[in-house]
Amino acid sequence: MNEDAIRRELERLDVMTRHPGLSELALSLARSADTAEAPTALAAVAAQLRAVMKDLCSLATPAEEGDALDDLAARRAQRLSS
Repeated sequence: MNEDAIRRELERLDVMTRHPGLSELALSLARSADTAEAPTALAAVAAQLRAVMKDLCSLATPAEEGDALDDLAARRAQRLSS
């Protein structure tokens, strides 16, 4: 359950090939969280998983998203090139 969610997030962040060690650590921690029986063990694993995912998020390349101004500029450039 956690492992699948973390894998999807790693794929979305596109960090699995650029940071394979941290990515595998995140997956390993997620597997441990899935099988943890004691609440204290789950809390410890969750804290470590959160820290690793925070690091991976900061290492991820931000997705480029255009805003309304970018859309207008693209339409203007297309209109002028026609």
